[in-house]
Amino acid sequence: MSEPPRPRVRIWDGPTRLFHWLLVVLIPAMWWTAENDQAQLHVAIGIGVFALVLFRLLWGLMGSSTARFANFVRGPRGIISYLNGRAAKVVGHNPLGGLSVTAMILVLTAQVGLGLFASDDDGEVFGPLSLWLDEDMVETITELHETLFNVLLVLIALHIAAILYYTLVQRKNLVGPMLSGRGDAPEGVEGMRRAPVWRLAVALAITLGATALLWSQL
Repeated sequence: MSEPPRPRVRIWDGPTRLFHWLLVVLIPAMWWTAENDQAQLHVAIGIGVFALVLFRLLWGLMGSSTARFANFVRGPRGIISYLNGRAAKVVGHNPLGGLSVTAMILVLTAQVGLGLFASDDDGEVFGPLSLWLDEDMVETITELHETLFNVLLVLIALHIAAILYYTLVQRKNLVGPMLSGRGDAPEGVEGMRRAPVWRLAVALAITLGATALLWSQL
């Protein structure tokens, strides 16, 4: 006798999904512009990534339930409970997935922050805040910016490997819900609780204001 189908519930909201898929496009674009000496375009795209990261940080504080850091950032005890199968069933990021997402957001935040003060190899195109620092400091930050991208690539590779593991071994589709917003849930587990529209308006207003201010410094 086949198992009854699991209920489908809302897992991810639109802003979280849009953030995810825009990063999928913009991170390779950042790499390509850096490798092909398109420094001005690299800076412009970098400001776009800044906007995405800032919005995600804000949305992690005030967004829908599955987007909020408080609902998926766990300490060692929570991670061990999950690995032992004792953690409560939830939709969204499990404790290990939350650890991965948190690491990527932190590294992205640092990467974007360094990029604001960095320059290209020829010293002709600068990040919008680089004029605040002397030449030696800009050079040091630029080297850190380039090195940290390799750390980001490692995290992305681990993220993709985890998705493949869950897809091929656990038979759990993680990509589908990030496209449609909906997915299977364990019996009795409620879906995402949507954030009020005013919170989205506040997060967007802060993001657009900060991004416009940065753009004005170019």
